[in-house]
Amino acid sequence: MAKALVAYFSASGTTKRLAGSLAKATGADLFEIVPAQPYTKADLNWRNKQSRSSVEMGDRSSRPAISSKVANMDSYDVVFVGFPIWWYREPSIVDTFIESYDFTGKTIVPFATSGSSGIGDSGENIQALAPGAKVDAGKRFGSVFVGDLKGWASQWL
Repeated sequence: MAKALVAYFSASGTTKRLAGSLAKATGADLFEIVPAQPYTKADLNWRNKQSRSSVEMGDRSSRPAISSKVANMDSYDVVFVGFPIWWYREPSIVDTFIESYDFTGKTIVPFATSGSSGIGDSGENIQALAPGAKVDAGKRFGSVFVGDLKGWASQWL
């Protein structure tokens, strides 16, 4: 059985709950991608073109700093990477996370939370940032049951 990590970024707590459920359902380790500078409510105001999240998402080269690292990334075969959908893709801080490690030979499985937006090109974006990895297209979740998560994740474990 593959050793798995569930790494996630959560702005509102929704992705955190899903990531915790996925880790519990699969027996995977859990790692929160925490920004070095936490996002405030004003930072997350997508209607304000000057908000931090709007500015970051408008600049594809933006790489917000992360406060900690996975100490033993080499020990994982499969890394589930969770995030809320921002501007129809993964937030820039997820790009920072992906670029912080060598994923050669690993499988990366994106998963996202959103009320209505799809996962978009997130899998392709992550594949471009981790060329040595096998990156799945991923899945966007609305409401989900733990049993469903276990069944979905089992194809990689």
